[in-house]
Amino acid sequence: MGAVREIIIPYQPRVPQIEMHNAADKHRFTVVVAHRRMGKTVSAINELIKASINCELERPRMAYIAPTYSQAKRVAWDYLLHYTRPLGAVANIAELRVDFWDRRIQLFGSDNPDSLRGQYFDLVVLDEIADQNPKIWNEIIRPALADRKGRAIFIGTPKGQNHFKELRDRAEVEPDWALLEFKASETGILDTEELEAARREMGDDKYNQEFECSFNAAIEGSYYGKLMNDLDEQGRFVEIVRDDLCRTYTSWDLGMGDSTAIWVVQVSGQEYRFMDFIENHGVGLDWYVRELTNRGWHKAEHILPHDVQVRELGTGRSRLEVLQEAGLSCTVAPRLGIDDGIQALRRLLPNCWFNMPKVQQGVECLRNYRREYDEKRNIFYDKPLHDWSSHGADSARYFAVGVFDISSWSKPIKVNTGWVV
Repeated sequence: MGAVREIIIPYQPRVPQIEMHNAADKHRFTVVVAHRRMGKTVSAINELIKASINCELERPRMAYIAPTYSQAKRVAWDYLLHYTRPLGAVANIAELRVDFWDRRIQLFGSDNPDSLRGQYFDLVVLDEIADQNPKIWNEIIRPALADRKGRAIFIGTPKGQNHFKELRDRAEVEPDWALLEFKASETGILDTEELEAARREMGDDKYNQEFECSFNAAIEGSYYGKLMNDLDEQGRFVEIVRDDLCRTYTSWDLGMGDSTAIWVVQVSGQEYRFMDFIENHGVGLDWYVRELTNRGWHKAEHILPHDVQVRELGTGRSRLEVLQEAGLSCTVAPRLGIDDGIQALRRLLPNCWFNMPKVQQGVECLRNYRREYDEKRNIFYDKPLHDWSSHGADSARYFAVGVFDISSWSKPIKVNTGWVV
């Protein structure tokens, strides 16, 4: 019998980190709401290592997923190298993975969901889940855990009333789910003097979000977050009965090799009821026409962005012509700047209702649509961040721009015509 060799990993977990490891051992799904600087990424990497070592299945596969690939590399790669070095792990920096003992831990970014498809996982950690597209979990990660009954850990700091809040609430009541919340005022990791200084610099709302795990503040830099929170308090997110006596519109954000998002809105007087939401990528216009037809919305008035008349080199036809030939009644929205369109939607939102849960994904897009942030200079740019929420938010913006004539615009919208400038 060979000699037993002790391997020491240089990780000394704090009390909250130990609680996280214990919860992950006892439950299949764990939600961790953690204040800044608690050490959640370090504990996540070490939980993946522990799970890899203890997994008795053949060829265990573990994944750490950040909002972006560059963020995964910047935040977690050095930790993964450091803590797996005593195990003799072989690193592959091109794929951000380490292999040891026929086991693998790999880092991913949810900004490239195709890199996650077709794989199996025994444990997945989704870090900063509030910044990730909620479809990543439902459509890609959850199926990848099914055959081996893999586990998942959701970690993050609150960013408004979005899908992370829903996961938090779900973990509070569902069996085989665990909820851990770590507030800075309770963990003792950061001293009182430092926390008070942070509160003075950040203000109460931001401080409570980042350090006291509050979901009440709107997402920082969000264009519509405060308005969406107000609507939530007014009970505007409810199940709504379809009324075909109302005038019905759809609004489209058409992606080129990217996602296309469609809102369906029914108008009753000054009330705008967002009834349905469709988003997909990698499919042709015919797919969206079929989907609208199957859901009974194809007879609506379809509001399209101004660039819909650009002719494709391969076919010589515009997407407007394709949709018209499919039998849709199309309207080209005015060509307004993004800022003007955002203001139009802001004016519209106080009169809006949202049909839940049918439009849940679209609501998440509106909550998370925000300005681009420069981490080095600590400032927001005067332009939107292009991420998973952009298409749904842009589609709603086109509706606000195209649904009625505003006197400050030079021309009203026109049906089945060229660009309006």
